[in-house]
Amino acid sequence: MLYGIAAAAIALFLSAALAALLRVPALRLGLLDRRQRQRRVPLFGGAAVVLATCLVAVAGDRTGIAPLGDGIEALLAAGGAVAALGLIADVWRLNVRFLVVGTAVAAAFVVPYEDTGLLSGAAAVGWITFVALAFRALDHADGVAGTVGVVTAFGVAACVAVEVMDGLVVLLSVFAAALTGFLMHNWPPARVALGACGSLFSGFLLAAAAVIARAGQDPVVGTAVLFALTAVAGADVLLVLVSRRLARRPVLRGAPDHLAHRLRRLGLTPQGVAVLLGVAAFGAVLVGVLAHSGWLQARAVLWVAGGVLVVVLGLLRVSVYGPPRARAGRQGGGRDARGGRRAARAPRAPRARGASQEERAVPRSGPRTMTRPAPVYAPRRQPEAVRSSPDFEARAAARSVSSQVDASLRVRNG
Repeated sequence: MLYGIAAAAIALFLSAALAALLRVPALRLGLLDRRQRQRRVPLFGGAAVVLATCLVAVAGDRTGIAPLGDGIEALLAAGGAVAALGLIADVWRLNVRFLVVGTAVAAAFVVPYEDTGLLSGAAAVGWITFVALAFRALDHADGVAGTVGVVTAFGVAACVAVEVMDGLVVLLSVFAAALTGFLMHNWPPARVALGACGSLFSGFLLAAAAVIARAGQDPVVGTAVLFALTAVAGADVLLVLVSRRLARRPVLRGAPDHLAHRLRRLGLTPQGVAVLLGVAAFGAVLVGVLAHSGWLQARAVLWVAGGVLVVVLGLLRVSVYGPPRARAGRQGGGRDARGGRRAARAPRAPRARGASQEERAVPRSGPRTMTRPAPVYAPRRQPEAVRSSPDFEARAAARSVSSQVDASLRVRNG
């Protein structure tokens, strides 16, 4: 007990110090994570968590004060390999397929097949891989992955303590303390981020420890407990997948459509988002711990599943993608900036082939003058008495003579 408290304190301060030190080389190397349009966060915070956890746990095992055991040593080694893979992804931006394959291979070495069986063991490998990648996706906002990870670590440690696995309890306690030290620099506004190195390590360690704690027990209750322990990370993945499929966007293309992004659109502050997701994780983890220890039946996890479904359906109504770009079609109109239908432009009338010489003689570079056609006035209908008078006949004859003279002048001058 005394060693556990001392180990946790050492891991907390060591992780905080390493996060502050590793921030400098991450800035110089340009290993940054874009959290907002004008703010970028260094990525080596996850390396600080991994180093602090491994150093303190290995020191306790080597000194004999807190031996981990054979299975726990294999778990720590596999977690270190996953963290190294994540560090490579932070530096060189590996494809997601390599992360999936590498994490699945590491998970295959830590699943206790003698207790789970081959079929359940294969399902456990898939679930560990899913949770590791879900925690990587959860590292999309300041303080979210760290807060949810600390709450989940304490919950999994409680489940492990019920099974009397002292070495695994010490490892999870040290890991929770290391994450807490990291949160000193990751709390909004964050000065350092987990990155793929720390997030993959966190999800892998928590999921594998939960599988080891539930190995050899009722698979139905085990499935319910495992779901409750990682309900927040699973809800984030489900929300992103459904949202991108409905919007017909590529699933692997990043977008601001995660839990924290949508909660921020609703008006919450970054600190409020981290606290709210931490409270949600605490409620789900508490149900999982009580179901694992037998204080609640497995049907109680249905409340957690219903809450996840309500949250996902509610947050799907929050607009995060923005209006599409206006694309004018050949015949129909496009869409304006507000997303409404824009009226199609009327086609231009073709220029007449027989254009007058006066229109062609006007230079294009000069000012354009609008020429209006002369109005045509119809002759006013005169009464019968006026038309029969001699004055009217004289005026009509004079008008016809003047029009003929004008016509002859126009021909000569033309």
